[in-house]
Amino acid sequence: MTTSDEFKQQLRAGKIVDALTLALTESVELKITTWVSSTNSTQSAQPAVGSRIRTRMNIVEGAIDNEVGSQFIGNGPYTELRQFHMDQVKDGRQIIQHNLENLQKLFTVLTHTLSQLPQSPRRLEDGNRALSPSSQDNMP
Repeated sequence: MTTSDEFKQQLRAGKIVDALTLALTESVELKITTWVSSTNSTQSAQPAVGSRIRTRMNIVEGAIDNEVGSQFIGNGPYTELRQFHMDQVKDGRQIIQHNLENLQKLFTVLTHTLSQLPQSPRRLEDGNRALSPSSQDNMP
């Protein structure tokens, strides 16, 4: 199941906190891999170590990890793809920033929505369900 599908499933289940936690966790890290596949490779095959460039960015840790395969350096046959990968990394920074801005908007809307709900003196019995049906909703 993709992260997006899991997020939607959590929302449908009313598990707002779990959905937002998942979204926040996934939005702080981005992995970018550029690799050259052989003609007999399948899409699910893993790239050979020397035939890939990988970058992992994590804004919480403040870490950027790079792996550059031997085929991309010196006189290797794929050196022209290094710039392509670097362009993808630059775009990745914008993707992370955009994800965080969207999460901030989502938290703002959620906070506003929750502040508009009537306060209930009883605790919710179903874990972290932020919104649960009332007795008037005729839910089975």
